[in-house]
Amino acid sequence: MTSKPKVLISDKMDDNAARIFAENGCDVDVKPGMTPDELKAVIGEYDGLAIRSATKVTADILDAATNLKVIGRAGIGVDNVDIPAASSKGVVVMNTPFGNSITTAEHAIAMMFALARQIPEANTRTQAGEWPKNAFMGVEVTGKTLGLIGAGNIGTIVAARANGLRMKVVAYDPFLTPERAIEIGVEKVTLDELLARADFITLHTPLTDETRNILSRENLAKTKQGVRIVNCARGGLIDEAALADALDSGQVAGAALDVFQAEPAKESPLFGKPNFICTPHLGASTTEAQVNVALQVAEQMADYLVTGGVTNALNMPSLSAEEAPKLRPYMALATNLGSLVGQLAHGSLSEISIEREGAAASLSGKPITGAVLAGLMRRYSDTVNMVNAPFLAKERGLDVREVRHDREGVYQTLIRVTVKTSQGDRSVAGTLFGPSAPRLVEIFGVGIEAELSGHMLYIVNEDAPGFIGRIGSLLGDNGINIGTFHLGRRDTGGEAVLLLSVDQPIPEEVVKAACALEGVKVVTPLEF
Repeated sequence: MTSKPKVLISDKMDDNAARIFAENGCDVDVKPGMTPDELKAVIGEYDGLAIRSATKVTADILDAATNLKVIGRAGIGVDNVDIPAASSKGVVVMNTPFGNSITTAEHAIAMMFALARQIPEANTRTQAGEWPKNAFMGVEVTGKTLGLIGAGNIGTIVAARANGLRMKVVAYDPFLTPERAIEIGVEKVTLDELLARADFITLHTPLTDETRNILSRENLAKTKQGVRIVNCARGGLIDEAALADALDSGQVAGAALDVFQAEPAKESPLFGKPNFICTPHLGASTTEAQVNVALQVAEQMADYLVTGGVTNALNMPSLSAEEAPKLRPYMALATNLGSLVGQLAHGSLSEISIEREGAAASLSGKPITGAVLAGLMRRYSDTVNMVNAPFLAKERGLDVREVRHDREGVYQTLIRVTVKTSQGDRSVAGTLFGPSAPRLVEIFGVGIEAELSGHMLYIVNEDAPGFIGRIGSLLGDNGINIGTFHLGRRDTGGEAVLLLSVDQPIPEEVVKAACALEGVKVVTPLEF
């Protein structure tokens, strides 16, 4: 009987998360508040780790996570997960980018209103016994231009709210198409155009090398005089010292931050500045959002552990539970083709091409490519899988190419894998017989149909009478039973290929004896 996947919830999370795991066939332990050493001591027992922002999943923790298959972050930010280290270990990292989208967008709108009407300072002084009615003069948001830096899920929600407030919305996002801009009701502009035109600027982008300090000192100087800036996305998007100077000079009339470059923010050049508002990273802090992200991460992780579905993964292609069964036989075929070419292609590899045609061309290519690379990389690592295979390939300087053909071929569906080696190109191809039976149909230009499984022997020999009898006798004399026997050749009397399966591993001395048979050119034992 197969044991249930085991999941650890290491941060405080809505109680329904544990229920979701259990209902979907997982054993779950809830242990929030563990120290790193305590987590390291137990993480080896678990297949899944569900976290929020408190647990730090470092390379050291991952080294101890010998059974870990998936990390699920209940929320968007994954700054607390070493994704490269997880990828190298073959661990899928997921987040829940949509569970708190509305909450975060609403917080940005709330901060914008607070800036426009100076609500926090007015509240403080009123409660202090003053009545400073004439000290505060706000601005309306109606008719003003809102500049969105980032028009993804949260940015789109902010745009909808701003349009409802009769604001003019412009957006800078390199991935925003003109059609999508029209659909969400924004004007697509360059960053410089946005800085020059916007009365309010809100940021809704992840922190990457490209977006770090996107509001730099130089860019803040390009803003419209008296702009108001809101950041509920990620710390590090704004040069905080430069923003403090811009508040002092009046270039920026007000700023509202929910996130800081260093958190918790115990000190900042912005603290105490005029019309500066801040909150302690509360963007996702509503009852509804906390429930949503907890349920979502539990559903995603259970789906992956039980059915193989991949949703919102950051280090591998997403694959729904509906797609997984359809793709599974293709991925089995792709893994075997990658493994076969990896075992047979000698010399250093510089390039691999994965071609899909027929029915395979209509499928998502990334999972198939990952499966091919997982099979291929087994020549380098015994812990390789679809997650870490692309990273292993990149480390070795392997150029990976994906080719999709619309043409119809001899087979209803076909995957071809070609590697460029120091000894020339080597190509293998396979198809599916029926809906789920992977078959090899070509090896190094020779047509041959075979199921790739278990222990096999690949032989290249001269096409001459008597060879089949000689190899059969050799194996029989050594007590090796042949399961299947597959033949192919280039031309009559030319080079022939024999691929056979056997019931046990073939000893080295038998391989050497096969190499010594008359007419034999290559003998390679294979494992699948």
